[in-house]
Amino acid sequence: MRIGYVVLYVDDSEACARFWTDQVGMKVQMQSRALDFSIFRVGFSERDAALELVPRELMKENPDGLDLATPSICFYVDDLQEAHKKLSENNVLVTEITNHFDNENFAFSDNEGRWFAVLQG
Repeated sequence: MRIGYVVLYVDDSEACARFWTDQVGMKVQMQSRALDFSIFRVGFSERDAALELVPRELMKENPDGLDLATPSICFYVDDLQEAHKKLSENNVLVTEITNHFDNENFAFSDNEGRWFAVLQG
């Protein structure tokens, strides 16, 4: 597994994206809409890892019971099925593999109930 991006749950994703791009020097790598909300992925162009800025309001009734005070980490793997199997065999709580935003993925939880996503890639 390698870190793909860290999800930060923010109050104003557009203002936050401006901070990271205008003041820190990152670039917008992806921008999408969900309902009436903008989601941004920002990062340094020479690096793979990024920050995904997701509005808290969008996630307030999330089905996984995410702790929105804690960032979520998205990991990339070359073999999604194998990563799912290995984590399951190691007694890690995992969700079923699903398709989310055109990416196959699953989530897993640590011992404190924080959820992390795993994507093919």
